Amino acid sequence: MAILEVSNIRKSFGNVEVLKDISFTMEKGQALSIIGSSGSGKTTLLRCLNFLERPDGGSIRVNGEKLFDAADAATQRDKEVRRKRLHFGLVFQSFNLFPQYTALKNVMLAVELLAKETPEYKADKRAVRERIEAEARALLEQVGLQNRMQNYPWQLSGGQQQRVAIARALALKPDILCFDEPTSALDPELTGEVLRVIRSLKTDERTMIIVTHEMEFARDVSDQVIFMDGGVIVEQGDPAEIINNPKEERTIQFLRRFSGNE
Repeated sequence: MAILEVSNIRKSFGNVEVLKDISFTMEKGQALSIIGSSGSGKTTLLRCLNFLERPDGGSIRVNGEKLFDAADAATQRDKEVRRKRLHFGLVFQSFNLFPQYTALKNVMLAVELLAKETPEYKADKRAVRERIEAEARALLEQVGLQNRMQNYPWQLSGGQQQRVAIARALALKPDILCFDEPTSALDPELTGEVLRVIRSLKTDERTMIIVTHEMEFARDVSDQVIFMDGGVIVEQGDPAEIINNPKEERTIQFLRRFSGNE
């Protein structure tokens, strides 16, 4: 059974239709890269999956559970949005870290807030906090920041801040980890360290959706690639085929422009 089923998702802002019947599926452990020009709908799609935007049509299922269906009002209740977001971890273009907290606290914060609502926390706050801190430390070690846990965001490079953001997303143990152009705010020399972390997550068989302009990375890491243009999926399939041998003219033109060979 597919871990993610996206069917006929539509989204408009005013008179502008940004997503037009977007459909795809993913299996557990797969990495999907989404490529396309600015304004093609890539970020809006991630925001719809994470329920930062409400789709106008279509449906979203995770592990067979219907999280959203435009024809079913029961799936659109605002009070359930936070629970639904837990299925998707989102790493933004900008790092969005809390400047007043250390790297460690940034990773712990959301988990702590959720834990406070549980009977376990009320029974033994100290034990729960210790467990959350231990898990956060392990995640920061995983992304190579074992010596930066007590640093504040302003004391970290852009690449280090983005790695904290990745650890923070992992801390909530999402079914699917989403990246919205995670290297676009980084200098070229810092891009590699973030991409290496994402590659390691692929090795761990994390299910990931990656909006990216790193074509070589998308080809090498992804199980499938989607090319979007004008709010539609123009072409999707094997990464090497899409990037090295695209069949659709719009895909060909995009890759030509992107590589500077036009």
